[in-house]
Amino acid sequence: MGIKIDPQKCATCGNCIPVCPFALLESADDQITVKEGCNSCGACVDACEYAAITMESVETAAVSDDHHGVWVFAEQRHSKLKGVTYELLSKGRELADTLKTELCAVCLGHDIQDIAQLAAHGADKVYLVDSPELADNPEDLYTQQFVDLIRQHQPEIVIAGATSLGRSFIPRVAAILNTGLTADCTGLDIDTEKRLLLQTRPTFGGNIMATIICPSKRPQMATVRPRVFRKNAPNSSRKGPIIKVDFKRESITSRTRLLKFIEDVTEKVKLEDADIIVSGGRGLGKADSFKMLTELASALGAALGASRAAVDEGWIPYSHQVGQTGKTVSPRLYIACGISGAIQHLAGMQTSDVIVAINNDPNAPIFEVATYGIVGDLFQVVPMMIDKLKG
Repeated sequence: MGIKIDPQKCATCGNCIPVCPFALLESADDQITVKEGCNSCGACVDACEYAAITMESVETAAVSDDHHGVWVFAEQRHSKLKGVTYELLSKGRELADTLKTELCAVCLGHDIQDIAQLAAHGADKVYLVDSPELADNPEDLYTQQFVDLIRQHQPEIVIAGATSLGRSFIPRVAAILNTGLTADCTGLDIDTEKRLLLQTRPTFGGNIMATIICPSKRPQMATVRPRVFRKNAPNSSRKGPIIKVDFKRESITSRTRLLKFIEDVTEKVKLEDADIIVSGGRGLGKADSFKMLTELASALGAALGASRAAVDEGWIPYSHQVGQTGKTVSPRLYIACGISGAIQHLAGMQTSDVIVAINNDPNAPIFEVATYGIVGDLFQVVPMMIDKLKG
């Protein structure tokens, strides 16, 4: 696929040049040309009033009809299913109903609690791989086992949470299967005519919402940000078979070994599961200032977050980092204290329902996405909030 400019039709008006997000169009010698590096986004095509710019199309290979069903990876930690699993089952049920196909949950672990809840939340069928060796989410073992299951049953769509685990091993699964994967989706839909999964995710720091398709490969795969979709109420009358799959350890080579799991005792409320998050940034000035935010978080029953700047300074552990290189969150309430609002941080929290920003700089970028903005000294504002909550 590529961009073509017809010199017979081009009026060299230059309207296409400023709309190129990569600045790859230039005018020289009364001619518009395309530099190397064009990714065929099509912005210039829409801007041309003279139909001089066209996009070459590529014929895609026909997709086999052998793939059927929507699969949800049911993630667990310490034998307990994670909340994102139920969120994905709610959306997966909607996708499967639209395609008139079945919804399956795939769970890997050991002694999983409430496995029957997967059917109650929408799964028609559950594939369970139970082994002590899978208890702590070993990525090498998960990858090969999941690949084997997909090759055997050939689902049409596979979705998983964009958690630390999902972001780590699901891309490996997609690479082995030689199929496409869209990461960090915030929306999923179906093109019923072509049976395509429409995968929407923010790009360019959240300034553009891109909808991505995978027309020529199966399964269509996506990871979805936690708390993007609402969890449906369970229906206890729904039942579904639990198909136990033998784990054949001898056929899988693992390059890693878990030596010890150390629980982060500073993380009293999990960021990814929190309804309310209080985050601090460089504006706090020092590590001791996080004691004030911890007090506010405690009063609200909230999780404690941080920007990358605060983590890089060593004021708070990495497990609290929110942003593109940290955790993606979507709570009902996000309170940003002393955070300027770098693009990387906004990418990890801007889907929050309500954002309250506290900053003494009225021009801070955080105010552009904030629902409510407080321009002031956080060392005065936050204690007032704590007193009000405790009073």
